[in-house]
Amino acid sequence: MGTDQTRDLTGFLYEIGLLKRFKRTGWSTVGVPAPESIADHSFRVAVIASVLAAMEGADPQRAAFLALWHDSQETRTTDIPHLTKRYVQAAENETVTADQVSPLPDAIARMISSAVSEYTGRETLESRCARDADKLECLLQAREYSEQGHRNVQDWIDTSLAGLTTASAKEIAEEALTQGTLDWLPRAKG
Repeated sequence: MGTDQTRDLTGFLYEIGLLKRFKRTGWSTVGVPAPESIADHSFRVAVIASVLAAMEGADPQRAAFLALWHDSQETRTTDIPHLTKRYVQAAENETVTADQVSPLPDAIARMISSAVSEYTGRETLESRCARDADKLECLLQAREYSEQGHRNVQDWIDTSLAGLTTASAKEIAEEALTQGTLDWLPRAKG
């Protein structure tokens, strides 16, 4: 790898670090003062995607990998709330990704672009598990914010539920609606 490629790849890694600082903005609508970052969200989406894939008979590593890249474009677009999308049209994720990876070594650019394309296409079981994981993570986060006293999160729950496609995601969502977010703690203590 040449000096310019190393420079560009290192710059890309710094760019991806923005996801740790950029907040999920939709939650401010319901008064969450310090919502999770895009990176926080993406981490749990990747974990959930691997779990759903295992439950559905798909490749957990591939599903987690797709989930890892699903919001990587938000280093350039930030997290655009659904209401804003009614008035502002962001570039397609694949377009943003193409711009992000254009200076990178070809093998790395292809790896990232293919992951984003597969996730966006939703044709593979792994991509559907990753997409369901995105929705399920939002539902879990809404439940957590609700238990912390933030009202008006039902729309996020309803939207998330409506977007689920796999039986496993629907099963977990149903349980998540009845289980308290810290009900696991006494069981963990033994």
